[in-house]
Amino acid sequence: MPERIPNPAQIKRWRQYLADERAEASVYRDLAKRRDGEEKAILLALADSEGRHEQHWLALLGSHAGPPAKPSSRNRLLGLLARRFGSVFVLALAQRAESRSPYASDVDATRAMAADEAIHEEVVRGLATRGRNRLSGSFRAAVFGANDGLVSNLSLVMGMAATGVGSHVVLFSGIAGLLAGALSMGAGEYVSVRSQRELLDASLPTQVTLTAAPALDLQNNELVLVYLARGMSRDAAEHRAAERLGHASCDCDPSLSLRPDVPEEGEEGDEHETLGTAWGAASSSFCFFASGALFPILPFLFGMTGFGALALACALVGLTLMGTGAVVGLLSGASPLWRGLRQLGIGLGAAAATYLLGLAFGAIVG
Repeated sequence: MPERIPNPAQIKRWRQYLADERAEASVYRDLAKRRDGEEKAILLALADSEGRHEQHWLALLGSHAGPPAKPSSRNRLLGLLARRFGSVFVLALAQRAESRSPYASDVDATRAMAADEAIHEEVVRGLATRGRNRLSGSFRAAVFGANDGLVSNLSLVMGMAATGVGSHVVLFSGIAGLLAGALSMGAGEYVSVRSQRELLDASLPTQVTLTAAPALDLQNNELVLVYLARGMSRDAAEHRAAERLGHASCDCDPSLSLRPDVPEEGEEGDEHETLGTAWGAASSSFCFFASGALFPILPFLFGMTGFGALALACALVGLTLMGTGAVVGLLSGASPLWRGLRQLGIGLGAAAATYLLGLAFGAIVG
């Protein structure tokens, strides 16, 4: 069979695919260096898979492979971040990169390669989810605090300025809003997370089944009721009860079956990590609210007055809202541009509404 002769457009596309596959494999290997155990093995397996795709394009290119091409700018940035950080942020970016694979619509890529890329997205999503769960509590408080500080204090400054009061009054109002809001947010987050953790702790099963099991009446096994109440099917509940009473084998260590200090299978290690700690959420919320609330008053702190100060405050807050929205979008695997624009629209919309209300109030009082 004669060798297939690719046209220039195909050669260019294949060489780009080849460069990107090499870059993606390198990203996964760099990420693996910062992991251990199962996560390390998963990342190395992904790198091996990208290596198989690399061989496909090399085989098609043959003598046309030439010197290595440059990966896409997205993959170069991803590689840089993977070498320097290796965080959940990098995994979120890798997830988006996998979701944009062109193989499903490219006739020169095999169906297996397209399927690989679809599965890779889910694998990376799973790895990123572990990191998201670890930071979600404090991260939620930080994002909420920063955005609340930006929007609420900009609205306060805009509303006060619209009434016609002096710039020094606007500045001190903004400082008061920063302090009051940061303290309120910190206290609120502490109470909220602490209360939620206490409610969840109250719902966790106790280990009474382990201490009471030896004395139970075998003809009227109350232990089955415990597992039925926890949502097990009757067969599963009866099997678990039999395990606890020593009448059925299980995969666990038999020596642990009657120790009250050992959690039951499937119930151990639940520390509600997605909530974060109460102090972590409170401190994140306080610091980020204060940081966000500082931006609207910066022009007034540096002596600016009037419309120029308000315009600069809106610009600073708008850029920051776009940035926080983009970061949230990236970490959640969504479009950073859309999330940034959504944050911007909501924030400036609230500020504009407060400005109009300030104008109306000023006109009434005046």
